[in-house]
Amino acid sequence: MMERRRTDAALLVLLLGHLISALEVPLDLPQPPTITHQSPKDYIIDPRENIIIHCEAKGKPHPSFSWTRNGTHFDIDQEPKVTMRPRSGTLVVDISGEKAEHYEGVYQCTARNEHGTAVSNNIVIRQSRSPLWSKERNEPIVVQEGVSLVLQCRPPAGLPPPIIFWMDNNFQRLPQSNRVSQALNGDLYFSNVLKEDSRNDYICYARFPHTQTIQQKQPITVRVLNQAPVDERKPSFLIPSGPSSSKMVLRGQVLEMECIAEGLPTPDISWTKVSGELPAKRTSFLHYHKTLRIVNVSESDSGDYRCTAGNRLGSVHHTIRVAVKAAPYWISGPPKNLVLAPRETGLLICRASGTPKPTITWAMNGIPIENSPKDLSRKVEDDTVMFTDVQSGSSAVYQCNVSNEYGYLLSNAFVNVLSEPPRVLTPANKVYQVIRNHQALIDCSSFGSPIPKITWFKDSRSSTLDGDPYILHDNGTLEVHVAQARNSGKYICVARNTLGIYENHVYLEVKEPTRILKQPEYKVVQRGRSVEFECKVKHDPSLIPTMTWLKDNGELPDDERFIVDSDSLTIADVVESDEGVYTCIMNTTLDHDSASAELTVVDRPDAPTDLELTDQREKSVQLTWTPGDEHNSPIQKFLIQYEDSLHHRGHWHNLTEVPGTKTTARLKLSPYVHYTFRVLALNAVGLSHPSFPSRMYKTNPSGPDENPTGVEGFGTEHDNLVITWKPLSGLQSNGPGLQYKVMWRQKEVEKDWTSVTVANVSKFVVSGTPTFVPYELRVQAVNEYGVGPEPAIAHGHSGEDLPVAAPDNVQVLVLNSSLAEVHWDPVPPKAIRGRLKGYKVYYWRERSLHKHNPHHVEKQILTFSGNHSHGMLPGLHPFSLYSFNIRVYNGKGEGPASPSQQFETPEGVPGIPSSLTVTNPNLDSLTLEWAPPHDRNGRLTGYTLKYQPVNNSNELGPVKEVALPANETSVTLLNLKYSTRYKFYLNAKTVRGAGPAISQEAVTIMDEGKLAVASRQVDIATQGWFIGLMCAIALLILILLIICFIQRNKGGKYPVKEKEDAHTDPEFQPMKDDDCTFGEYSDNEDHKPLKGSRTPSNGTVKRDDSDDSLVDYGEGGDGQFNEDGSFIGQYSGKSASRETAEGHESSEAPSPINAMNSLNSFV
Repeated sequence: MMERRRTDAALLVLLLGHLISALEVPLDLPQPPTITHQSPKDYIIDPRENIIIHCEAKGKPHPSFSWTRNGTHFDIDQEPKVTMRPRSGTLVVDISGEKAEHYEGVYQCTARNEHGTAVSNNIVIRQSRSPLWSKERNEPIVVQEGVSLVLQCRPPAGLPPPIIFWMDNNFQRLPQSNRVSQALNGDLYFSNVLKEDSRNDYICYARFPHTQTIQQKQPITVRVLNQAPVDERKPSFLIPSGPSSSKMVLRGQVLEMECIAEGLPTPDISWTKVSGELPAKRTSFLHYHKTLRIVNVSESDSGDYRCTAGNRLGSVHHTIRVAVKAAPYWISGPPKNLVLAPRETGLLICRASGTPKPTITWAMNGIPIENSPKDLSRKVEDDTVMFTDVQSGSSAVYQCNVSNEYGYLLSNAFVNVLSEPPRVLTPANKVYQVIRNHQALIDCSSFGSPIPKITWFKDSRSSTLDGDPYILHDNGTLEVHVAQARNSGKYICVARNTLGIYENHVYLEVKEPTRILKQPEYKVVQRGRSVEFECKVKHDPSLIPTMTWLKDNGELPDDERFIVDSDSLTIADVVESDEGVYTCIMNTTLDHDSASAELTVVDRPDAPTDLELTDQREKSVQLTWTPGDEHNSPIQKFLIQYEDSLHHRGHWHNLTEVPGTKTTARLKLSPYVHYTFRVLALNAVGLSHPSFPSRMYKTNPSGPDENPTGVEGFGTEHDNLVITWKPLSGLQSNGPGLQYKVMWRQKEVEKDWTSVTVANVSKFVVSGTPTFVPYELRVQAVNEYGVGPEPAIAHGHSGEDLPVAAPDNVQVLVLNSSLAEVHWDPVPPKAIRGRLKGYKVYYWRERSLHKHNPHHVEKQILTFSGNHSHGMLPGLHPFSLYSFNIRVYNGKGEGPASPSQQFETPEGVPGIPSSLTVTNPNLDSLTLEWAPPHDRNGRLTGYTLKYQPVNNSNELGPVKEVALPANETSVTLLNLKYSTRYKFYLNAKTVRGAGPAISQEAVTIMDEGKLAVASRQVDIATQGWFIGLMCAIALLILILLIICFIQRNKGGKYPVKEKEDAHTDPEFQPMKDDDCTFGEYSDNEDHKPLKGSRTPSNGTVKRDDSDDSLVDYGEGGDGQFNEDGSFIGQYSGKSASRETAEGHESSEAPSPINAMNSLNSFV
């Protein structure tokens, strides 16, 4: 059955009417007529269009239709312009060539078949009207300023009433305010007129909504005079008049009350309800509080309402008594159709209310019930018709009419007497989908007479569904209040009555809710950059999601800068208009989820404006400005800059900063400057553009108020003094003719100052001074308007000369073979003739004390800054002769050198031997040759040789040591192990100890005529040709094994013992001609050992030897290896002695080496 299901994607959140809907009779069953559509009771038609009066009905058999007009039969056949639509009662009136008003009247439609008659409401047809304004001449209205005024509109009566508004000749609405406003009747009220109210185009317009036409009243001219002032006055009401009035409104309609007052000054209006509170949710105030509006009026809104008009001279009140009446309205809805089985009982209830209380009349098939045929099974009691023990054939349509003076209600309800077995109207195999934790409503819409009883089952008929979590409604709907995944499945609805039983299957699918896992986040972005909002969603995989983005609850702008992806929104090149709240909505066919985030666009501030200079003084001025737009980033500070067009035109300089909360600054100014100011604003994004410059502000010149800074004195020659300073800027000069008065005197020698006035320069040279003596210096600014303040004293020295003396009492102390300490007496200050910089030690190696080392003369300099008297000479060569001298130096240069002295360094440990090589390797011996160290650092006393074996895993064996005399450069080592790698270490010795060792590795040979030396040789295992050769050999062996295996299977099995007898050489077993197998390969019933293994006749395998390595075989190995263990030697089988000892039971590793040896032997 599952494959026959039909999917219904509709939501299961149903209205309450779903649970209490009227019983629907299937149209294939006999039933009286039911009117399904009709025109409104008050039907205003457009005279320019055809008239369509709707009347649609259903029934079985399909009903026929007829009409009455103004209470009499309307013969359609006699009206050539009127037609009735097929299988419908709808009338279409063609008004071409006719006047629509000819068809005005009260129409009523009747639908009948053999089971009853239904009637429509009385439909009142009226033509809409938009009459023209009567021609009139409006005389100008002349009023005194301050008095009240009413401009009457009085539009022509229309159907429906027109909408009124006031405009001028340019079709612009006239401005309204608390003083000037439009009343509900369309008149324009002035509480008091002003001079500006004078105009000649006060025009009232009336717009008729049905015809969409606008009628215009003749313009009204108003002239306001200002001849004499009008006294202020307390308010009085223009409308309504008197202290109180009354108003009636119908329930459900809109109540509008207005109070318009005149007075000077203009009064304010307020509203209260005398006997209660205003209904806040239904109340609004219009026309500047002059109109009180209450919508959906109920009986509780009746009572007294008070409006109060007040100004500073007093107040006035008006009370409006509101009476709420009510046209008839249903209390519990209109009567419902009644389907009864023969001999059943039922009720038709027509319960309504109104003010005043309405009257209720009943009719059957359009005839008053008192004039209808008598029926003992029917009894009428006021608003209820009771049926008892009904019989077949008593079907009919009953009309209930409820009316009072304000309106009427007319309802049709049929009684249909049927005998029908149950049927379920809900489609079979319908699929209901609902979100987990939501309500699920599963329909079982049924029909039968008598009314069927509904029973529900799930998946099987084990038990009925009539308890938690299920709720069974009266109309057969099954409710799951909070649906869970376990509620999914097949549901069986069973409808039964006395005439039969009907079963229907439907399905419920509970889906996972849609949830936004990562919501978009609040973003602050600079204009011109990009921003991305993420919106990651989880949803039920069986539902198709749709992502929608909104901006401020509307659609995204149609702009290519907005890029929407599956889970994000990117906005490129952001502009200010992009600010707002962005919402991502994930919709599925069943539910949705949404999340929002705000975007704030920031930017540099706009430039300040409106720069103004005020409070101008001699050396200050007040600057004010207006900040520009800060673009969502508060202004942190303002930067004020100036341009000096007198001294530095075109260049702007920073003057001061003020906090961002201020818009004014007191600026300190300098004399003799032509100032222009500008302001820049700074926020977190950056600086704004500069403002437009202020007007120029000129300050008067004056004498300097500061002197040059940075005054210094020094000599460039031994007999001069150079005085320098930092000149004043143009802003600091304070006036024209800037010069400097330069003053100097020898410190503690001269009392009087020597001075000279120079132009606007930065230095002056004094000649003929003593060498390196202290001076006191002063520099003072001077211009045409005066001199600067008393200058401060600076200090300097005249020029230096080269020192004239060398250090005395020079001594040396040798501390060790590479370090010596020198001492000297400082040179007297007078002999230095300048500022002491330090001492320099010149030293050099004359030669080594060893006869074999060459002569060295390479001077080195070691500088000791400051007033030192000793120093260390590091990095000396041992066993050497050194010379040195010392010189003092100042800023001018070095003095003479002290007499050169010599010292010797003691012996040290020797350097590493120059070389170490291996020669003449044999099975158990080899020869080492070496060269003495290049740096002997003393007299050699001998050599030490150490060596030890190294296995394949680079583990070192025991160390042996040999002492050798100093005059030897070779040694032969005997009794070594054959085919073994050794590591050798050789170092030289002096009386000071042993020096660093040189190392070397070598391997004794495997057999005669083959040499293996591992020292720094190429690893052939990493060479391409070797790898290729190994691969070719492995492939050849694999092919041979496959061929032999095929031949073996064809030729049968051979005993192992015969193979062992036929081939006695363990290193080489030729291939047998009859079975193509290698001698060392054995095959029995149960085991097939790898190549290189042997199987004895008793079926066991000996495991005496390891197959983990190429060289780990007894005393020797199959190859030679270098330092990192890579293979470098020739491949070789085991010695003959080991072959004899092990016989056919030896076990070899299944390695490529063995395979190659076997192949070489075979070839």
